[in-house]
Amino acid sequence: MSNENSFFSCFNNCETKTGGIFMFYNVLKTKELVHLDNEPFKRETLMEHNTSSLNIVAIKKNEIIDTHTSVEDAAVYVLDGEIELHFDAEKFTLDKGEMIMFKKDTEHKVFAKKDSKFLVVKI
Repeated sequence: MSNENSFFSCFNNCETKTGGIFMFYNVLKTKELVHLDNEPFKRETLMEHNTSSLNIVAIKKNEIIDTHTSVEDAAVYVLDGEIELHFDAEKFTLDKGEMIMFKKDTEHKVFAKKDSKFLVVKI
């Protein structure tokens, strides 16, 4: 299977949040990324290529990211805190270190049970 058009193809030619070209040995300290001031939530894109992306989202306790969809399949990995992901009638609670994956065009919203930070990978 060729990775030529996949998310991994950008390792050789996409720019990153830290500047410059992505290298396998770039180290990102996620605790130092995405600081909330007065915003209820904030997203920073670490890397993107075509429609694939790697983002970190920070959200304050009791805040909601309204219903939306992704144009790509997605994975959400909780770096810190606790969030709920709502899909139609289903709700999933994710704690630090837990991950969920879902297909593109799936409507979902996020509720923060605690101040939280999570990684969103769209492939």
